[in-house]
Amino acid sequence: MKKVAVLGMGTMGAPMSRNLLEKGFEVIVYNRTIEKTTPLAALGASVAITPRQAAAEADVVISMVSDDTSITHIYDGPDGILAGLRPGTYIIDSSTISPTLVTRLAADCAAKSSVFLDAPVTGSKPAAEAGTLLFMVGGESADLEAVRPILEAMGSRIVHMGATGNGSITKLAHNAIVGINNAALAEGFSIVAKTGVNPSAFLEVVQNGSAGSKAADLKGQKIVDGNFDNQFSLQLILKDLKLASVLTDSIQTPTPMLEAAKNMFQIGHASGYGEEDLSAVVKVYEQWLGHPINDKR
Repeated sequence: MKKVAVLGMGTMGAPMSRNLLEKGFEVIVYNRTIEKTTPLAALGASVAITPRQAAAEADVVISMVSDDTSITHIYDGPDGILAGLRPGTYIIDSSTISPTLVTRLAADCAAKSSVFLDAPVTGSKPAAEAGTLLFMVGGESADLEAVRPILEAMGSRIVHMGATGNGSITKLAHNAIVGINNAALAEGFSIVAKTGVNPSAFLEVVQNGSAGSKAADLKGQKIVDGNFDNQFSLQLILKDLKLASVLTDSIQTPTPMLEAAKNMFQIGHASGYGEEDLSAVVKVYEQWLGHPINDKR
């Protein structure tokens, strides 16, 4: 299975495609805005005009887009992935979408005698570029093994979560923690900023104390520097928190911290920070403080 189609040339899909090319796979790329495929074409990728064309020419199809709406756009309809599937094709969705949609797509692919795996990732832009993503995979173990070399070309860890849909559920639970941790980090910074404690010294304590976390390691310095260049956007983590909230409502599981974090990111989005890095949630606190976190006053 050397011919791989990747649909979605955004923050994650483009570097994933580059890693596949560098590992010797034949890659077909598709994006609604075709100009985004140009850098990949320059590296040797073929460009598909429609999702149907991409799927029809590939042994394995990987979709990596932003949300449920984008997924239905590329899978459904006369020009969609499903219309182009050949029997025996493997479909890997690495987007973060609702478990309900995962179940529907898996059934649709099975009806085409194809295999669907839900395999969302964690690691954001730096890991996508470095080829060190973690894949959390739902589906049959034999199907995972069939596509493992492709996943290994893009990631350093692959965790089989069990049945179809479990990858999606895992990603939503994971990103609920991501949202909660980043909101908590921003709140901690707001306390020291209000009282005049040096934020750089505070970050050193957090990273080396019991409050240490991936959030602190990945986002703490961005907060100190006031650098909110996008690695994983505020609007996307908000989307994931909303999906997680729908899931927890459906299984009647109380999640008060998830709801609090979701509200903070909702305020951040309403304040115009949606396209910035998710660490920009700290700007909500800065609004309340009346000055930036790194303002030593």
